[in-house]
Amino acid sequence: MKTEPFPFDSDPYGSGPPLTTGLLDMLSVAAVVLDAEGRIVFWTPQAEELFGYSAAEALGSYAARLFVDPAHLKAAVRLFGEVLETGRGWAGAFPVRHKDGSSRLVEFRNIRLQDDLGDVYALGIVADHQLLQRVETDLALCERLINQSPIGLALVDTDLRYLLVNPALERIDGMPAADHVGRRLREALPLPDIDTIESALRQVIATGTPLLDQFHVGRPPVDPDREHAWSLAFYRLEDPGGRVLGAAISLVDVTERHRAAAEADRARRRLALVADASTRVGTTLEVEQTARELAEIATPQLADVVAVDILDSALACRRRRRPDNGPELFRALALKAAHPTVAERAADPPGDLAAYEGDRLVTLCVHSARPVLVRHVGERDLARIARSPEASALLARAGVHSYLAVPLIAHGEVLGALDLKRTRNPLPFDDDDVILAGELAGRAAVAIDNARWFQSVRNTALTLQRSLLPDHPPRHTGLELASRYQPAQATSEVGGDWYDVIPLTDDKTALVVGDVMGNGIDAAATMGRLRTATCAYADLELDPGSVLQHLDKITRGLEHYIVTCLYAVYDPRTRQCRIANAGHMPPALAGPGHEPRLLDLPTGAPLGVGGVAFETTTTDLVPGDLLVLYTDGLVETRHHSIDDRLNVLLGFLDEPHRPLEEICDLLLYGLRHPEDHDDVALLVARTT
Repeated sequence: MKTEPFPFDSDPYGSGPPLTTGLLDMLSVAAVVLDAEGRIVFWTPQAEELFGYSAAEALGSYAARLFVDPAHLKAAVRLFGEVLETGRGWAGAFPVRHKDGSSRLVEFRNIRLQDDLGDVYALGIVADHQLLQRVETDLALCERLINQSPIGLALVDTDLRYLLVNPALERIDGMPAADHVGRRLREALPLPDIDTIESALRQVIATGTPLLDQFHVGRPPVDPDREHAWSLAFYRLEDPGGRVLGAAISLVDVTERHRAAAEADRARRRLALVADASTRVGTTLEVEQTARELAEIATPQLADVVAVDILDSALACRRRRRPDNGPELFRALALKAAHPTVAERAADPPGDLAAYEGDRLVTLCVHSARPVLVRHVGERDLARIARSPEASALLARAGVHSYLAVPLIAHGEVLGALDLKRTRNPLPFDDDDVILAGELAGRAAVAIDNARWFQSVRNTALTLQRSLLPDHPPRHTGLELASRYQPAQATSEVGGDWYDVIPLTDDKTALVVGDVMGNGIDAAATMGRLRTATCAYADLELDPGSVLQHLDKITRGLEHYIVTCLYAVYDPRTRQCRIANAGHMPPALAGPGHEPRLLDLPTGAPLGVGGVAFETTTTDLVPGDLLVLYTDGLVETRHHSIDDRLNVLLGFLDEPHRPLEEICDLLLYGLRHPEDHDDVALLVARTT
């Protein structure tokens, strides 16, 4: 029977009406009272439901005749007599007969009653045995589930005070279950976001909508040094009558899953960093740029402060002596910090040379060719990391707490070291960081190795080429001269461009500009051979076309080289310039009284093609005329037509009276671009 609550607050344990729990309703407990003769004098509606007889049918009837099977009559009478005579109650299961003729087992609790007249009665509290057994089984099962479950379980009331805690939650909280009961949630649950949890629980209690899989991270009292993760679920509890009792909390430890996911995410980020490094490190054949790219890719994902130091011997491509315990000379190439820090002042500025003793960790790294890891940096460690006591103090101020040095190794040779420090990142370097740093260092070392050898070869070729270019006086008879040579800016490659000024008899001067197709030492060497040959043929006072004819024969004997060349001879007595062209860009002519223009010359075939005659064209010059000879690297680009670029060149010659050095600078800086991939030879002559 359901009890309706009063419409006002009352004390369930005081004078107010009792609040139903619904358990008796669920069990459908019946009450039957028999007098001393065994007749039924009291019959509840639940008894009618249990036995099938209405109150009218049951009241006044003998109970034994009504619902006791004859086979069990003697036992029933005996038990009834014992209850009335001795006053001792009896409890147990007894078979009864239902009105429909079926037999069923019911649970009895029999006690003797006595009224104020001294008459005795037998009260039977009766419930269906099968239903009772199921409820008892459910309760036992619930208790076992709660107590043996590996999931932390708790019940809280509407004020969020603990009502029940299972052993699993005891182990998580590190507090006995008895100490939980009566305490508020925040007094025991070891989670930093307890305000969020309490707010969510109040919402669940108010709305009845459960919240599942709420992820929270914290450090439990039983394991304060390690971070744990839990998945929480909240749902409202109600009794069968619909009264809100509070909320249930289930807490599943998902620490291993959380750590596995974190490790997988960390691995993904590391792979992404390595992939990023493969595209961002080594984009150029410049050692300094490659070192800067390595420092940038490692900051801040791997370290807060990153330095790249190269052995000076490796940078100079000198064979390093056998490693020992002695000092090493390093050149700092790159320094990068994730945030402003005094640790930068403790490092060697890029470009500086620094000698580190054999007991320094970076020296130990290159000597052993193995990583050096200091997970937790102490005062003694700082002294072995820094270059001086002052630098050690700066690192301490910066909060350097973990250090890692990884060697830069390419083709078995140690080139230097990648130096990593952590200040703001609270985690120390671990073995995974060593592997990642080694991967980045290995990739960068190969790029640095390629760049240093390329720069060495380039410097050799450039030295060779510059040594082959003439050191001409600024003035020859009737001519004022200026010249420039500029290697390619984008690739830093040395080509075969050259110019020459050759004094001849009778105050004549030969002006030469040529371009050997190709790059590197071979092209520079070929250029030197052709320049020497040009000087020799010039001394023979040959016609410009004939000089080119002889050079063509020489070029055909070289290894598949094609050469363009412009050869001109200026005679100050006649003020005439005789010019022959072998596939080269036309010279530009500017002067007072006329617009700048390109000389219209027969182009001719490049040297080395063979079988083509070269024509000589004569051009009259007047004092002040400006003749500009150049190689195609001055005007050719990947994005503009050659005609447009030649018009731009002529535009820069609109004031031919400018100083020649100024004109050379104007042409180079006005026409050259950082992405240009060819070198330039420029020769400017003004008649006087």
